[in-house]
Amino acid sequence: MSQDVSRKQQLLKRHRRHKRIVLLVGLVLLGALGVLVAWWLPLLLGVLVWIAHEAWFADHLFYSPKDDYQYTFPSDSRVLEVRLEGQHLLMDTPLDPAADQTLVLALQVKSTWLGRFFDPVVMVLDGDQQDRQTFERGVNGLRYLNLSTVAQPLARGEVRLRGRFCRLKGLPKLWSFQYPDYRRQRVMVIAPHADDAELAAFGLYSQADEAWIVTLTAGEIEAQHYQKMGLDPVEAARIKGRLRAWDSIAVPRWAGVPQEHCVQLGYFCLQLTAMQAAPDKPVGSREAALSDTRLFRQFNAFVLPGDTDGAPTWNNLLADLRALLIRARPQVIVMPHPTLDPHPDHICAQAAVLEALKGLEWQPQALLGYANHLHDNDRWPMGDSGAGIALAPAFDPDQVLQPCVYSLTLEQQRDKAMALGMMHDLQTAVPFKRRLRRLIQRLLVGRASSPYGENEFFRKAVRRHELFWFLPRK
Repeated sequence: MSQDVSRKQQLLKRHRRHKRIVLLVGLVLLGALGVLVAWWLPLLLGVLVWIAHEAWFADHLFYSPKDDYQYTFPSDSRVLEVRLEGQHLLMDTPLDPAADQTLVLALQVKSTWLGRFFDPVVMVLDGDQQDRQTFERGVNGLRYLNLSTVAQPLARGEVRLRGRFCRLKGLPKLWSFQYPDYRRQRVMVIAPHADDAELAAFGLYSQADEAWIVTLTAGEIEAQHYQKMGLDPVEAARIKGRLRAWDSIAVPRWAGVPQEHCVQLGYFCLQLTAMQAAPDKPVGSREAALSDTRLFRQFNAFVLPGDTDGAPTWNNLLADLRALLIRARPQVIVMPHPTLDPHPDHICAQAAVLEALKGLEWQPQALLGYANHLHDNDRWPMGDSGAGIALAPAFDPDQVLQPCVYSLTLEQQRDKAMALGMMHDLQTAVPFKRRLRRLIQRLLVGRASSPYGENEFFRKAVRRHELFWFLPRK
């Protein structure tokens, strides 16, 4: 776990160091121009350089866009022979369009020179229907398209692929992953914070025959927005935690999840790592001056083991999870992916579920992982609201990954957007600098704003697909 967290910090540190070096060199050059040419020239060039930075160099991309993605799928995965003839993707191996399956197409994507300034897009065309899957500017490597929603037209030979600001090269390779329809089973979504379940899996749990939403922390920290209302830091943290606790219970009702299936455990944000390190030791809130979880559990419909003393300990968290697993008996558990998602609370959430399952009389049939954050690409999923989701960057060939995709209709996407809009943490105003950056990128790069809200998660999460990965049982 510490290695995953430190990797993210190392990437950020290296990125900022390189920026400082470039900035220092740029200032020296601008100063020389001011002395040798004209005093006003450095000011003009400085503004232009800043605009260029905001437009084309402000993304946190911690790998080269020329790097190949290195996915390793299970050895028994079905590989289908396909070929590209012009823009047409044709099958040489029969495909059962009726099967419930995830389809992943590997091919080389190379940006044109304009693709260094505008986001390269591969358009998946099916008659009048169009899906857009976006990649890194300057991309020149192996990438993985998600074709899960076009199985029927693909079987009929009606799918076309067209690059915008990029070209498609090499021999394509198609994988098919078949799986049961988990929407017809009991689903439990583990959310480290309020909104994680909605960001990752609203489409899945809203369609499930039976769903449970279990939120581990109150998410009470970083409450500056509430301090602006005149609250002191402790009061602000407490009211933020209470609001997010309410959100975790109330918002899933929008999807038809009964209140008694929505549970808030009330542990404290960014403290799960410390709890795991000392399982018996209570670890209080960083900002709310609390060492009792019960303030944030008041909306739960039933009593849990941790309610006895309210102690924020790892052992209490495990006891709560075991009680919920026995009560709900989920057939599918959806939780953060332990290596793709580097947030420390997300890593600990997954570890807590696996530890709680050990020796338990009830065991789920499947574990699915999600990633709401990535180590090395803060814009993923790239592209606009409503577009498709290509597979995430992956560079560890020793890690076996098996994707599972569910599709969302436009109506379901809108319901998901409304659910996110109800989350108090996604309602706060975007800082002026970020709003200005988006304006510059809209004008110079052609990036569209989400119609659903200002927060970046409206763009990232409201899509045609929800992408999960099967997690092995240990």
